[in-house]
Amino acid sequence: MTTEVPSSSTERYRAVQDSEEFGRLRHAARSFVFPMTVAFFLWYALYVLLSAYARGFMSAKIIGNINVALILGLLQFVTTFLIAWYYSRYAARKIDPLADKILAELNAGKGDSDGGDVKKSED
Repeated sequence: MTTEVPSSSTERYRAVQDSEEFGRLRHAARSFVFPMTVAFFLWYALYVLLSAYARGFMSAKIIGNINVALILGLLQFVTTFLIAWYYSRYAARKIDPLADKILAELNAGKGDSDGGDVKKSED
């Protein structure tokens, strides 16, 4: 942030929220979350629609008693884990560095009256 750091915590956080860096952080998060959510919802909706309207296709046997519906259902779980894994890599590359920079700048200008220090969450 290149602006003057306000004195109260509320003003400081508002300044951070209005900063260009925070805008880039929001953009980085949204550019992953929204498209991935839409893609996964469409994939899930396809599974539900096929289950409801393409019963012949979904009941087609692949190997033994394993049919298309079972394979696609299991792929829903695989997709969920892949998205979580991909998000973790994406966040480490794109989101976390921006968030760490904002936090460092916020802590650097913490000379306010309430003396509060913002700490990084250690989840």
